[in-house]
Amino acid sequence: MSQPSFTNFIVKRPWLRRWMTPLANWYADAAGYRKLGLRADDLIPEESDTVELALKRLPPKEAYDRVFRLRRAFQCSLSHQLLPKEEQTKPEEDILYLTPIIREIEAEKKEREDLESMVIKRRAA
Repeated sequence: MSQPSFTNFIVKRPWLRRWMTPLANWYADAAGYRKLGLRADDLIPEESDTVELALKRLPPKEAYDRVFRLRRAFQCSLSHQLLPKEEQTKPEEDILYLTPIIREIEAEKKEREDLESMVIKRRAA
């Protein structure tokens, strides 16, 4: 994706990962999206071509579940209520489902750009 990320830097250092994990869990809980039944990937804006293509590549059930979660969260937001505890997204359910597809599409675009910008030189005979 286009935003910078320190994830690889943190994951490669176990001491830093142990220090950052509780902070990351606190931040994800404080963000409040799980209380509305959303997953982290539901928050990715749909305005870029890459994300739109990734949404088209989602399996039908996952696409339906995503729309359901967004509509339910919108309804909760309009009524100024949170979901009951049993319906809220649990941390183990908050898995990335769209980000791997976005990374795959970005890799395909980079490969396409590299192939299109390739210069072929003929050997002198």
